[in-house]
Formats: sequence, C-alpha cells, structure tokens
Amino acid sequence: MTVAPARPTRVLIVDDQSMILGGFAALLSAQEGIEVAGTASDGVGITEVVRRTRPDVVLMDIRMPRVDGLEATRAVLAMPGEVPRIIMLTTFDADEYVFAALRAGASGFLLKDSTPEELVRAVRVVANGEALLTPRVTRTLIADYASRPHPSPRVAPTLSGLTDRELDVLRLVARGLANREVAAELVMAEQTVKTHVSRMLAKLQLRDRTQLVIAAYESGLVRAGD
Repeated sequence: MTVAPARPTRVLIVDDQSMILGGFAALLSAQEGIEVAGTASDGVGITEVVRRTRPDVVLMDIRMPRVDGLEATRAVLAMPGEVPRIIMLTTFDADEYVFAALRAGASGFLLKDSTPEELVRAVRVVANGEALLTPRVTRTLIADYASRPHPSPRVAPTLSGLTDRELDVLRLVARGLANREVAAELVMAEQTVKTHVSRMLAKLQLRDRTQLVIAAYESGLVRAGD
C-alpha cells in the first residue's frame, strides 16, 4: 500500500528587513518538509495574509513600522478557527516586546543571529506543537520579567489543581529544562513528562509550554534567581 507523503510545514515570514526576509526564505525553501507559504514586510493586513497563505508557522519580527509584531501576533491569534503558531524574531536577548508576545500566545522566540540549524529546528519544533524555549535566552528573559514590577499584573493562575508530581515537573520546566532533562532529574520516562505537561496545560487552560513557564513565575512557584 502506498503511503501519501506528509504535507510540508508551511511557513510565513514577516520582517521589514529585506535581507532577513530573503535569507530566511531561501534557507527554509531548501529544507525537506518545509515550504515558504509567503512573505510580508510588516504586520499591516496580517490576518488577510494568514488567510491567503494558510501557514502552519509564522516567523514574526517584533519591531516593524506601522504595525509591529506584537500587535500582529495578537491579531493572528484572535482569528477564529485554527491559527498558526508564531515564533517571534528579535535582535536582542532581552526585548520588552518578547515578554508581551509570549503572554499574548506566541510559541517562542528566536534571535535573528541564530544559526541556520537553529532556525530550521525552531520551525520544526513549533510545527510539532511544542514551544520554543531555548535555555540560552529563555531563562534570562523569564527570570528578568518575573523580577520586574508591573503596573497592571495579570491575575496569577492558581496551581492548586496540580498534583505534587506535576509541580515537580513544572519547577524544572520553568528552569528551561527539556523533557528528557526533566525525566533524568526526576527518574521517570520522557513520555511520562510529556503526559504531565499536557495535563498541566489542560488544567490551567494554557496554550503551550511557554505560557506554562510564565505561569510558574507569576504564581510564585518559581522565583527569579532560583
């Protein structure tokens, strides 16, 4: 019996820098299983672009003229039906917009000076339904965010419905550990870690692993510097 080939992951690239736009498009187009669905130079009319190109993943520059990446991300994730996952592109390790974008539902972020291998891996990881939490940047970003005063903080999510084991997993996830690292630390199967993460997302009604990390800090389960 002939098995139909898997549909390629469709990627939309949104960036106001033509060199970044062209370079990323060329690189991703050359990868097996990835298809560049389209490109855009800013966030103007982003919802219409998404409807037309039907991407699975959007690479979204944070800082753009007219409509920036944060506003565009909110618009995309507010669309009815199934929406693409969004990776924020940033030049700086600590960008104020990244905090807001993660809270708005972006699946992760990537530095523009990342290697080609990191870019391709980011697309594949996010397309697979996981969040892009790179330890090199995420631990610093989230810890820095958690230590800042906020004039209008969101009501912290309650973790009272989580089991002790789920809390153990969450503490390690919030430190930026991957599933296999959490499994080694807690002496359990990697699949068991994945199950715990899925259950926590359902219980807390969160979109993905990134928001789970933020919830750990906002609830006080993990604090900056832990």
